[in-house]
Amino acid sequence: MTATWLPAAMMIASGSIHAVVNAILKGGKDKMAGRAVIDGSSAIILLPATLFVPLPDGAWHWLAITAVLHCFYLFALVRAFETSDFSAAYPILRGTAPLLTAALAIGVFGEPATLRELIGIALIGAAMFVMVLGKHIDRKGLGWALVTGVLIACYTVIDANGVRAAPTPISFIVWMFVLMGGLTVAMFATVSRGRIFVSARSQWRAGAVAGALSILTYGLALSAFALGPTAPLAALRETGMVTALVLATLFLKERVTLGRAIGVLGILAGAVLILTR
Repeated sequence: MTATWLPAAMMIASGSIHAVVNAILKGGKDKMAGRAVIDGSSAIILLPATLFVPLPDGAWHWLAITAVLHCFYLFALVRAFETSDFSAAYPILRGTAPLLTAALAIGVFGEPATLRELIGIALIGAAMFVMVLGKHIDRKGLGWALVTGVLIACYTVIDANGVRAAPTPISFIVWMFVLMGGLTVAMFATVSRGRIFVSARSQWRAGAVAGALSILTYGLALSAFALGPTAPLAALRETGMVTALVLATLFLKERVTLGRAIGVLGILAGAVLILTR
């Protein structure tokens, strides 16, 4: 029997690693090239594994949907980071996601959730937005951040169902990264008219590291979804915002405001509510 704390621990770890991946992306000069390198590296790393894991029979339609959704999500993410500070865009896009994920998972797919979990999810989402108070973000940046959050919620629910439908979680994880990586590189190569391949020469080392970390962060998240309910686990992943704030302060030289400090406390309080049985 799976320990009840294991999916939550996996998701919290996933959130922190995810913040590192996005900080690497934000720190790169060419965000589009950086994202292409990250996802292309993930696909290359896992491509040999397709020979050893089961085919994701029963989950091919989920894989097709999520591959397309991830492409739109990554394009919106790049645009959000190109037009806004990391510490402004990241809380908005990550704060939108758990609220919409809960609405989809519970309202559309009928997953159960306790009142305590719902309050914790709402508190985490609200706390993420509090972190943006006092931080300027223009309409374009706000728009891209919100679109990114909507797409995160959509692919999260799709992936949670897909990983449960596949013969094994690892088969869904491997095939998802391979398909998504190939489509992402093709998309950004087309949009940039091949420019990403020139820019990638100076970013490939950091991108390759982030690609390996991407496998770890989302592999943990999908494995957690295979073991527990979507809405509270997706919200717990947003505890990675605490890590994101540290990275934004120490490495991206962005200022910590009172709102962000209060937001961190709100995120932690929401996590406590979700984890308390």
